[in-house]
Parts: sequence; C-alpha cells; structure tokens
Amino acid sequence: MNDLVGSHDILLVTLDTLRYDVAAKLAGAGQLPNLLPPGMTWERRHSPGSFTYASHAAMFAGFLPTPVTPGPHPRLFAATFPGSETTAADTWVFDAPDLPAGLARAGYHTVCVGGVGFFNKLTPLGSTLPSLFAESHWEPEFGVTNPTSLERQIDRVTEVLRHVPGRVFLFVNVSALHQPNHFYLPGATGDSPASHAAALRYVDRHIGRLYGLMRRPCLVIVCSDHGTAYGEDGHVGHRIGHEVVWTVPYAEFVLEDHAAL
Repeated sequence: MNDLVGSHDILLVTLDTLRYDVAAKLAGAGQLPNLLPPGMTWERRHSPGSFTYASHAAMFAGFLPTPVTPGPHPRLFAATFPGSETTAADTWVFDAPDLPAGLARAGYHTVCVGGVGFFNKLTPLGSTLPSLFAESHWEPEFGVTNPTSLERQIDRVTEVLRHVPGRVFLFVNVSALHQPNHFYLPGATGDSPASHAAALRYVDRHIGRLYGLMRRPCLVIVCSDHGTAYGEDGHVGHRIGHEVVWTVPYAEFVLEDHAAL
C-alpha cells in the first residue's frame, strides 16, 4: 500500500447487506461478469460489524473485513495505534482519526456517495459518516426504495469526477441489496435470498460504468459491510451474531491491468 497511496486513485465500494453465500453462488455460476476481473473470485471474510454504522465506522478506521483464516492478518491501511498487531511493513499508516482524513492529508480529494439511511444526512446520526469526507452526496433516489438507485448514484459520480483534477478517494455505498429488494425479482411479493440475488445481478449490470469512470491506475476495494438473514434459525435482518450476517464477500484489485494485489 505504501507504493499505491499517492500514485493510484482509490475506489471503495460497499455492497450494503450482501451475503457471502449469495455472492459466491452467482460468481461461481458466471452471473457476475462485471463486478470482478476475469478469473478472480470472492474472498470469504468476516465483517468488522453486524450492521451498517458499526461496520463502516470500523472500515473508515482502517479495519476492513478480516480473512476467515487464523491471523493476524496485516491490514492495507491503519491509523497510528501503539501495539497494533495487524500493522505491518507494507501497511499504509496514517496519523489521523480516520482513513478519509488520512488520505486527505496525503493529497486525495475524498468523496462519499451514500446509499442507505446512515448516509442520508437528514439527521445528526445520518450525517456522522458523510462528515468524514470533504464532499458527500445523498438523494432519495440513491436510497433503498428506488429500483434504479445504483444508476442514479453513478450519474452523480459522473458529475463529481468532472471537477476533481487530482487524486481521489471515492466511497460508494450501494443500497440496492438492502431490503426492500423484492422489486428486482419479477412477481416477488417479499424479500428473499432469490430477490437478494436478483438485486446483485442488477448491480453487476451497472457497476462497469462506475469502474469506467475511474482514472487509471485505480485501486478498487469492493466488499459487503455485513450480510442479512432471511429466516435462518428464525432470524430476519441483521445486527445479530449469525453466520449469514458476519460472513461477507471481499475483493481488491487494480483497474488498469486487472492485476490482483
């Protein structure tokens, strides 16, 4: 990361609420041709939080989803923190309270394009995470009830990037996977793993346009912040300690030559 920060733009995409099992199944069936570079598969990781606010607060402090294999696992980014066991020689260390502030000090323009309610800036709580960025955007059309939310988010990214001449750290919180998502599955009257999968196919159809807007070279991190339950062991939703909530898909790659890190 010490070689990439400063020389690469950085795109962080969180596919809000995306379950690992659904993501892995669709990728294995060849139904996600655009989300990941050819030949790449999702890495199975554990979320740092069981719901959006907790997970993103951790990620913006440098704690991305953790590999499920025994660690410690060196991190890509880390705030200065005495005694950290996951800060290694290749970790980019920032002396700031959060990653957006650290990258801003390194010369990046930081941009947030929100999706779910924790990014809507309608309340003090909904303004907390967006306030970490130099520039933040949210409209009702970006939210969970709009079947074309990702398209509208990418439209906004198109406008924003026209006015950013230097390095950019762009964060996009994709709301399409979050409930309600039944409208992505024709004939469905309620949310289910099948409609969750249909929402992911919708994301895959449009994510290429987002990637295409980024200036090369660009480090891309695409992952879920947490999963969600659809009746497993009687649970519905998230903010619970269930396997389908804690286990998330993760990928990192460089846009230019599609070389995995």
